[in-house]
Amino acid sequence: KVPVVLDNIMDVSFGITNKELTLDIRDFSQQLIVPAVNAIQQKVDEALCQLYADVPYYVGTPGSTPSSVAAITAIRKEMNDNKVPMDGRMAVLDTAADAKLLELETFNSMSTTGETDAIINARLGRKFGFDFFMDQNICSHNNGDLSATASMKLSAAVNKDINVATFADTSLTGTIKKGTIFTIAGDSRPYVVTKDAAAASNAVTVTFYPAARQDFASNTAITLVANHAASMAFHRNAFSMVSRPLAKPMGTASESYAIISDSGLSLRVVFGYDINKKRDICSIDMLCGFKTMIPELACRLLG
Repeated sequence: KVPVVLDNIMDVSFGITNKELTLDIRDFSQQLIVPAVNAIQQKVDEALCQLYADVPYYVGTPGSTPSSVAAITAIRKEMNDNKVPMDGRMAVLDTAADAKLLELETFNSMSTTGETDAIINARLGRKFGFDFFMDQNICSHNNGDLSATASMKLSAAVNKDINVATFADTSLTGTIKKGTIFTIAGDSRPYVVTKDAAAASNAVTVTFYPAARQDFASNTAITLVANHAASMAFHRNAFSMVSRPLAKPMGTASESYAIISDSGLSLRVVFGYDINKKRDICSIDMLCGFKTMIPELACRLLG
C-alpha cells in the first residue's frame, strides 16, 4: 500500500442569473455545468502533468523537439530495459512534439498505418506499442538558477543505497529545483532531484531518486541535464489520482447539495444564494490527491 495525501480541492464556483435559471436542462448543462467541469478537468490534468518531476528516466535532447521515429523507438527501448509491462503504455506529447511527429509518413500515411485518423483528426493514434495523445499542459522543466559548471563534483563520498549527496564547485550559488535530472560519472543511468535545494558556501546538498546504485568517491563529476519540455511515456500504473467525496456543508438543505460519483471520481455540487448580489451560486468541487507510484514505469521524452 502507498499513502496518497488528499491535499487538493479543485473548485469552480459561478453565479447564476434568473434568466439562466429559466434555461431548459440541456441548455443549462451545456452552457454552465459542462464548462465548469471542463475547468476542473483542466486543473486535474495540470496536476497530473507535474508528476513528471518524480521521473529520472529520459530519452532525447534538451531543447530539441522530437521529430523522428527514432525518438519513439528510443522510449520503447528505455521502457523495455526498465521491464515496463507491454500493455497499457501511453505517450503524452507537448504541442511541438505532436506537430513534428504528425509530419512523418510513418504516422500520417494511410499506406503505412492503414488509418485516416492522423490526417482527418490530427491524431497520432496507437503506434509502436503506445497510445499517443497531445496535451497542452505538458510542463517545461527549469533546473533553477544554480550556477553549476562542468567542474561540479561530489564534495564527499556517497555510498551505495544512499539518496543524499553534496555537490560543490569553485563558485556555486542559487537553487536547484525538484525534477532536475543529473548523472554521476561512472554510472550512465540518471537520477532526479526530489526537492528544491539552495546552495551555501559553494555547495548544495540534494536528495535524489533512486538511491545510489554503487559507491561513488569524493570529487566524482556531476552533470545536469539541461532545461527541457517534459513529454511523458508511461504505463498506467506509474501514477495515481485518488478522489474521495467531500462532506455535506453544514447548514445546507438536502435539496441544495449532491454528490456525483463516476468511475471512482466524486464531485460535490452545492447551490447557495448571494444576498448581496441577488443571485444564485453553484459550486462544483472535488477532493483529490496525486502520486507517482512507480517512477520506473515512466520515461520523459525531452524537447
